[in-house]
Amino acid sequence: MAVGTFLEALREALLEEMEDDERVFLLGEDIATYGGAFKLTQGFVERFGPGRVIDTPIAEGGIIGAAIGAALMGLRPVAEMQFLDFISCGFDQLTNFAAKVHYRWGQPVPIVVRGPGGAAGGGPFHSQSVEMYFIKTPGIKVVEPSTAADAKLLLKAAIRDPNPVLFIEHKGLYRAPALREELPDRAAVGELGRAAIRRDGSDLVIITYGAMVHKSLEAAEQIAREDGAQVRVLDLRTLQPMDDAAIMEAVRACARVLIVHEDTRTAGLAGEITARINEQAFEWLDAPIRRVTALDTPVPYNKNLEAAFLPQVPDIVRAARGLLDY
Repeated sequence: MAVGTFLEALREALLEEMEDDERVFLLGEDIATYGGAFKLTQGFVERFGPGRVIDTPIAEGGIIGAAIGAALMGLRPVAEMQFLDFISCGFDQLTNFAAKVHYRWGQPVPIVVRGPGGAAGGGPFHSQSVEMYFIKTPGIKVVEPSTAADAKLLLKAAIRDPNPVLFIEHKGLYRAPALREELPDRAAVGELGRAAIRRDGSDLVIITYGAMVHKSLEAAEQIAREDGAQVRVLDLRTLQPMDDAAIMEAVRACARVLIVHEDTRTAGLAGEITARINEQAFEWLDAPIRRVTALDTPVPYNKNLEAAFLPQVPDIVRAARGLLDY
């Protein structure tokens, strides 16, 4: 097995799927000649040619619309948003068309819309968490991996899925040295809709996803070291559909729940998870469900303000200790 970063895992997934299935092609801004804003597709056009690695105008609605048309003709397009913030320009195509075609007349639309999301010094137009705009839209699957291995496994699964998939890649994870790991072999494909336990424990569960998985793990280790409590960390991986079974099993095992996400507080995924737990496992709770999230503001550009905006390890530790002491 090769060892790679999060970004290299995504490259490997795209390369393998393009080699194995000639229906798979890429389209997006600056992905061919320039190799992508983060160099994720560097060398792809030389390998597969301009017919399968297509530079597009800066027109996200056109990119997603062209992907939909290609999918309806039997291809499997992977459309890159240079930054996921600008997926808003293609919102109509994705939510009002791609998400509804299979329901309306039974025609699958196997497109993947992928790109970098999350805060990593990019300011209010290049750092947003966009997942909740789409999680509420029936017909779209939403995936956000936290590890290099999952990045590869789940991107391959997304490309093979017959439904539209929004694949969110936290840009802060792309080249993180700590995320270098052995990548799954060519034959391995992930399964959408399955959560993963990243750290076991029975005193409290942190439910999280994306980059916050790593801050939650750090917080859990600190609590174990300083307080002796064992905190489970549940990585959702797929946000739509969510793995309700894994969530409820964790509630039954731990009885205390903390939800952590980088998205803003109001109407963030924590509210939906809380509602599901109240409906399905309320009697197992020994304390109120709590959440640690970003602030309800645009993402600041200044690094100190961004740090104050985002959930940090001390915030997670403080909230977890409050629940453990409840």
